[in-house]
Amino acid sequence: MSDATGPDTFDGPTPDNALRQAKKTSGPMLAADGTPLKKSLSRALRRQKMRALMLIAPLLLFVLITFIAPIADMLFRSVENQIVSETLPLTTEELGNWDGEGMPPEAAFEAAYYDIFLAAERKNHTRLGTRLNYELTGASSLFRKSGRGLDDIGEVYQDQFEDLDETWDEALPWLELMGDPDWLAEQQDWVAGGEEGRQPSFELSDGISEMLPLTAREFAAFAEFTQDEEQDNLLDEEPWSAVHTALYQDLSSGDVSSYSGPRAEMLQAAAALVDSPDFETVSFLDGFEEIDEDWMEPPIWRTIKLYSPNYTSGYFLNSIDMQLTPEGAEARPENQQIYMLLFKRTLFMSLVITLSCILLGYPVAYILSNLPMRSANLLMILVLLPFWTSLLVRTSAWKVMLQQQGVINDVLVWIGLVADESRLTMINNQFGTIVAMTHILLPFMILPMYSVMSTVPPSYVRAAKSLGATNWTAFWRVYFPQSIPGIGAGSILVFILSIGYYITPEIVGGTTGTFISNRIAYHISSSLNWGLAAALGAILLAVVLILYWAYDRIVGIDNVKLG
Repeated sequence: MSDATGPDTFDGPTPDNALRQAKKTSGPMLAADGTPLKKSLSRALRRQKMRALMLIAPLLLFVLITFIAPIADMLFRSVENQIVSETLPLTTEELGNWDGEGMPPEAAFEAAYYDIFLAAERKNHTRLGTRLNYELTGASSLFRKSGRGLDDIGEVYQDQFEDLDETWDEALPWLELMGDPDWLAEQQDWVAGGEEGRQPSFELSDGISEMLPLTAREFAAFAEFTQDEEQDNLLDEEPWSAVHTALYQDLSSGDVSSYSGPRAEMLQAAAALVDSPDFETVSFLDGFEEIDEDWMEPPIWRTIKLYSPNYTSGYFLNSIDMQLTPEGAEARPENQQIYMLLFKRTLFMSLVITLSCILLGYPVAYILSNLPMRSANLLMILVLLPFWTSLLVRTSAWKVMLQQQGVINDVLVWIGLVADESRLTMINNQFGTIVAMTHILLPFMILPMYSVMSTVPPSYVRAAKSLGATNWTAFWRVYFPQSIPGIGAGSILVFILSIGYYITPEIVGGTTGTFISNRIAYHISSSLNWGLAAALGAILLAVVLILYWAYDRIVGIDNVKLG
């Protein structure tokens, strides 16, 4: 018996020994162009992957734009709340130091005056009022009224300054006092040149912000708004009354006696007027109270403070019948709780519709799959016929059929099953919604089940019968398990479609047959509360994903087939 020999002990010409010898003598294998074969193969593989990526890039871009981006925007809108802090920056800063008890200090009213005045000029105060009205009823009308009434506060000071010197009513003296001389020269040259091109951006003069800080801030805001948003010439525009209010505040708290720049005499005369006992003043608190007494109630200030952060959980809390309060999240009053009821109703009715489609669609799909091809194709046309009819027409037809004076009730009365004075109420309720949506979504259940049943070989059932099984046993033990993937595919399709329907429930559902999607549509198109609509949509999306995950764990998404 000879000893065993391997490649390392046998010196003869074996394939392994030849490969080792080639590696020792010739190095790495080369491609036709002289590059190492491994590197050449890797480069070719990368080119193939890039070509494949370029082929699917349009589809990926389309999905990104039409699917991912809208969902991302919806999720952002459900927590976005920047309108309060952007519209009322000074007010939110002042309210940050307020503990929420009693009324805020006078400084908060002052900040609100300047913020709302500028917002009213930009027409943003109504948008802010609409946003806060979602949380506090009456806020919208309060801000609309305040936008018209704040001029009264500033006109108290504006009229007195103009009575002292009419030049306070002109644009040029203000520009000489507040503007940088070089900028003013450029502005006058721009006007003299026929006002072509973009006018020079306004610049404050050196030192004016230190001497008149509030006036400089408000005049700069006025100048920016006039030039950029109104596209008007500053030499033709008189400053806002809020600028006169700011001038009064600066003159009453500062000293301008050492000022010797442009319009020094006019400014010092105004300062002397402010210091005189006859000068009329009005507090910001009294001014707001004159506009509307609701400003004297803490809830409006608490609401502004509560929703001053750039991001909020308020929309999601409202979506589950809760509300954001200074003490934290708490449940809404029972008579205001509606959304959880709508979510439960939506899930329940979607499940009922899905089950109804399974019960009605399974026999149809079974018959279609077992008929000769010619007959099955003819009947399939009848299944597809609803797709060729408008959804609105089909829904309206059910409204005619189901109403108390409709076809179905007339037939029941005619055959004597129902008395004429006891006609059935089948519309504007859950029953009407279930019937109409089952009819609309039934083809989406039949088609997946039919495509799967068509792949089940008839010989399986015949074999079961030949082994002694009854018709029911052969169906239940052999045929039905193989049709379950079609039921799963149809169920997912019908359930997801039904949970988002809103046209059919809106027409035939009344008050008890509407879905959460109807409320989402209302907030998008009518109340314009897009944040709440986005939060409701995000919760609905999460519910669908959770149910999808549960279905995958219980049934297995891999078992879902479309044939």
